[in-house]
Amino acid sequence: MISISKLLCDLDAEGDGLRYDAADGSSKPQITEEKQRRPVVVWNATRRCNLYCSHCYAGADLKAAPSEFSTREAKTFLEGVADFGAPVILFSGGEPLVRDDLTELVDYAADLGLRPVLSSNGTLLTREKAEALNEAGLQYAGISVDGLPDRNDEFRGKDGAFEAAVRGIENCLDVGLKTGLRYTITEANAPDLEGVVDLLVEKGLDRFCFYHLDYGGRGAEIVDVDLSPQEKREAIEQVADLTIEYHDRGEEIETLLVGNYADAAFLVEYAREEFGEAKARAVYDYLERNGGDPTGERIADVDYAGNVHPTQFWQGYSLGNVRDRPFGEIWEDESNPLLSALREREDRLTGKCADCRYKSICRGASRLRALATTGDLFAPDPQCYLRDEEIRGEHPGSVAGGAAD
Repeated sequence: MISISKLLCDLDAEGDGLRYDAADGSSKPQITEEKQRRPVVVWNATRRCNLYCSHCYAGADLKAAPSEFSTREAKTFLEGVADFGAPVILFSGGEPLVRDDLTELVDYAADLGLRPVLSSNGTLLTREKAEALNEAGLQYAGISVDGLPDRNDEFRGKDGAFEAAVRGIENCLDVGLKTGLRYTITEANAPDLEGVVDLLVEKGLDRFCFYHLDYGGRGAEIVDVDLSPQEKREAIEQVADLTIEYHDRGEEIETLLVGNYADAAFLVEYAREEFGEAKARAVYDYLERNGGDPTGERIADVDYAGNVHPTQFWQGYSLGNVRDRPFGEIWEDESNPLLSALREREDRLTGKCADCRYKSICRGASRLRALATTGDLFAPDPQCYLRDEEIRGEHPGSVAGGAAD
């Protein structure tokens, strides 16, 4: 995740230590005091979902899969994740709220010292369920709203999904559960971007996660409705403008970008243009500490059947199964060719990525999108929207590559 609000507006957040080794400079209680050495683990707790979203990376269905973990198996899995030292367990799906034991598992994760967070479509979050999860130790609920009513409901395959998600947001806020809004952009819902941010402010939320479409699961079936690179650049610029605008009004929204580390390079360029070279240097420094795309290193996924993946979007490739080996053993096994390649990608990137001056803060962005569109794991991400002069460092006074030193 890339925090626009941290980089451009100097907003303190609980993830400053986790992402930037900047806990000492924050006044907020921190998730961890130093940059993570173990991955955040996404757990697709079930394949079942009450909706059928067109972009679902997990390929969720209306029915549960027979191979899903029992409560006991789930607890054993959580023990393994905690033993490995993962800082966060993100309960995802499908829709995790269809599991009758979700509250029990959140409570168990919290007792193990994990930070339990939730990714949900929000439609099943009654006040009673929100209160129970809050009391069990859930630290955060991210609720997906992919546009205003008509576009969201079409995206999610069910009339009334928007209103139900908004009720879920309100229920979480009513019980004091930290809550954010998640939005994945495509051509179909791009016109609603500003309206979604306005909704967030209207409801009193202070966290907005903007997701790029990654080409996994059903997302691979709608590549043709992804934005063009230029449209993507314009959308990120709009998000940056909106974040600054709201901060100037006193609305301290934490805005996070997910899924395309070309955004990191763009924010350096944006900071230079809007605030000057000193700000651009500071932004670059934070992003260098962050380390670029985290796939296969600082993010991991375990699906409903126990298969481990390099990221939640890469469901088509398994590194191993936690029913056979502990999670930590699988994650540290660099004899796996994909895992080792992802961790050594900088020297293997080709095309414009190979000599890009922002390689250290981007690392080629999405290897899944590159593989899905070209068949080459190390080809450029097709959603890189940087201009040639930005990639090559033709700007005078560049912060990258020491050109201004």
